[in-house]
Order: sequence, then C-alpha cells, then structure tokens
Amino acid sequence: MRPLEGLLVVAMEQAVAAPFCSMRLADAGARVIKIERAEGDFARGYDAAAQGLSTYFVWLNRGKESVCLDIKAPADKALLDRLIARADVFIQNLAPGAMARAGFGSAELRAKYPRLITVDISGYGESGDYATMKAYDLLVQAEVGLASITGHPAGPGRVGVSACDITCGMNAQSAVLEALISRSLTGRGSGIAVSLFDAMADWMNVPLLYFEGTGTAPARVGLAHPSICPYGAFATADGALVLISIQNEREFARLCAVFLGDATLPQREGFRSNVERVAHRTMVDARVGEGFAALTRDACAAKLRAADIAFGFVNDMAGLASHPALRRVEVATPGGPVALAAPPAVLSDGVRPLGPVPGLGEHTAAVRAEFTGPA
Repeated sequence: MRPLEGLLVVAMEQAVAAPFCSMRLADAGARVIKIERAEGDFARGYDAAAQGLSTYFVWLNRGKESVCLDIKAPADKALLDRLIARADVFIQNLAPGAMARAGFGSAELRAKYPRLITVDISGYGESGDYATMKAYDLLVQAEVGLASITGHPAGPGRVGVSACDITCGMNAQSAVLEALISRSLTGRGSGIAVSLFDAMADWMNVPLLYFEGTGTAPARVGLAHPSICPYGAFATADGALVLISIQNEREFARLCAVFLGDATLPQREGFRSNVERVAHRTMVDARVGEGFAALTRDACAAKLRAADIAFGFVNDMAGLASHPALRRVEVATPGGPVALAAPPAVLSDGVRPLGPVPGLGEHTAAVRAEFTGPA
C-alpha cells in the first residue's frame, strides 16, 4: 500500500508548479483529479516529442484523472464544489484572485470544509505590486537574480530547466505532507501559499547574503566556481570536457603530484592557497589545463580516480540518455509507453508503479457519475 492511498486531491492546475506538486502526491498513492478547461492544460501543447505528446505533460501528469469543467457553468461549478467537499487537498494555480471570484477562495473553502488543506500557487504571492504580474519560469529566474549569476561572463543565462516552477512545486508538496500530519493531530486542515519567487529566493540565499556582506555579487564564471580554484571544466586530448572540484589543500596537492606529476607546484607563488589561486585563476587553469590536454578522457578519469579527485564529465543529452547511473521507469500514455527518469527517492519496499498519463477529459463522464447529488 502506498502511503497516501485513500486521499483525494483536486487540482485546478496548469503548466508546471502545481502539476509537479500533485504529481508527487499521485506517485505516493493519492487520487488526483485534475480539472482542465475544454482546451486542456496549455502544457499539453508545449511540444510533441514524447510519443506525440508534450514532454512536460507526460512527466508531470502521470497517475491523474482528467476532468474537463467550465466553472462558469452552474452545473460544472456545482460539480467542482462536490469534488472539493470530499477532497483532502485542493490545489490551484490560476491567476491570483481568480478562484475567489469564482466562489472558491481558499479561506472560504476551509471555513466550509474544515478538514480541507488548500494550496495556492502563484508567481509573486497574492498581494503587492507584483501579484498581478504574469510569472513564467524564465521571467522569475530574471526577477529573482538567478539569471544574473548564471552563465558565461559575457552575459546572463537561463538555467536550462524550469527551476523556479520545480522548486515551487517541491515546496508545495512538502508543505502538504506537513499539513496532513498536522491534520492527523488537530483534525483541521490548513492553508498553504507558495510563490515561484519565494521558492527561488530561498535558493538564492547564499549569493544574496554574500552580496550584502561584501557589496559584490558572485561573478558569472560559466563552468567554474566564483570562489574556488581549480574548480572547472577542462578539455581532454580527444575533445571531452572533464569538470573537477578541488575542495582543500590536500586535494590540490594530490592533483599536482598524481595527476599533473608536479609535487612542487603547491609551493609556487600563485598556487600556494585557494585565495592565491583564485586571484591567479587564468594562470592556474592554464597549468591544470595542460595536464588534461595531454590525455584522453579515459586516461584522465583513471588518473583522477588514482588521485582521489572529485570529477565528472560534462555530458550532453545523449550522454544522460546512456548514463550508467540513470534509472528509468515506464509510464503509459495515450500515444504509447514513455520511459521517464525515475523519481529520485529509492524506497526499501521497491519501485512504485506510476499511473498512466490521462487523455484530455478522459475521466469526465465517470467523475460526473460518481460525484452526483449534493455536496
């Protein structure tokens, strides 16, 4: 038995953040009824790369039921109310205030259904000047300063996945689990509000505190580290990129003696401490780079292992797809099976099967029949 079996989650959701939260709850056994407009969650149209379906939608909506409702229509509005009346958790990420205007504000719902846990996901919170701003992931990456510290020195860069959406969904899921524990003790539900901005601002604490403590923002250094050297990517003789991380002087001494074959290097000016090496990064990286350029990828890996140096290969998507550490799990979709990267938690009771990805409105008729009558 999965831990959340028997729980009902109703999700008025679209895109990434809210679907991520409800997807994790579905993986744990909750019944998730996803409410979509007639045209569907717009993430269904992001691409068609996964058996003709959107990669985002396949990843984020496994194990859910799809119900199409128009809550401006009295019958559908009444059906949504009956669903929420039986629900343990109600999640929504429509524009701030939209659900309240439709008669489904979180505080009012909890007053009506005291055991209900409500989750409001927004871009910048429910109040203030930014509350009405559209808030897609890249926009928030820019607003929160993440783009300013990401990328090459030539200019800001985007984190290549929907980092703000994902961390928002992760925080919402963990808050739901805490609220379920609290309800088991008190008998009452609670309200949860998470914004993309707040979720990523939490991740930004280190550069924020560094800036406020020094007056200087961390520099964009590409595949290097702003305050540690050598810590970066170096090209091998056969064109691979190998990323190394030196964390202390013992490791640097081993890198010099075993990998570079120069045990005296740590005594030379510019190489004697991490502070010196950061100040002379160009010189240090050039010297380390010579060692990599003389060896193939496999030879570099062998010598780095012998020196007990932390390293990794800078893989592309083909490298990830064939990576020996990549675990896969298959989900059914209307277009055929898709092999996803497996959920990160490895459980002692074995791999949990993931439910199928629903077609648009696939469960509307069945849910209408099940949730007939008064709330």
